[in-house]
Amino acid sequence: MHAPASRLRNLPPSCGPVRLIGVDGHAGSGKSTFAGHLAAALGGAPVLHLDDIATHEELFSWTDRLLREVIEPLGHGRTAHFRPYDWRAQRFGPARALPPSPVILIEGVGAGRRALRPYLAQLLWMDLPREKAWRRGRARDGEEQRAFWDAWVEAERRHFAEDPSRPHAVLLVRQKPPGYEVLPGPAAPSGPDQDLTHGDDPSAVC
Repeated sequence: MHAPASRLRNLPPSCGPVRLIGVDGHAGSGKSTFAGHLAAALGGAPVLHLDDIATHEELFSWTDRLLREVIEPLGHGRTAHFRPYDWRAQRFGPARALPPSPVILIEGVGAGRRALRPYLAQLLWMDLPREKAWRRGRARDGEEQRAFWDAWVEAERRHFAEDPSRPHAVLLVRQKPPGYEVLPGPAAPSGPDQDLTHGDDPSAVC
């Protein structure tokens, strides 16, 4: 059996020379933490956080900007440049470079959206029910973000109702303290070679 990191590393490139791996799921489902573990298992693969792309005004309407600033240059083997959004200052910060590495993770709500799927080598879904994920997110961000979360929940409901990601996920990731369990997703090919490694810690399953 091969761990997910080995499988991802051996996929054919999907965006120019890059294997783009989407990590999607509900807000609060643990995407950022898992993506960090997976990036480490991939030898330090870059992670593009969609929280750096979205803004207060563009919670989900950032697709054109991402395609223009990131996907298009990577697809031509060039370094992408984007300006991460500062959620507290509510403005864009200095530009960051994203070179065309062999594997790049795109992590965040909407990473598996319809417009991005043609450029993904594979899509992973953090398999945590939305209500539980949202409770975790609210607890993490505290009372000061209550109004934002109220607006976010409604926006996320609309997004996934119109453009669901989970049906297109090849792998489902479930947190199993102290690690993760990785299972075939709805879009996984059938066959005996699709068996996955389960483990008790992130390095064991990545």
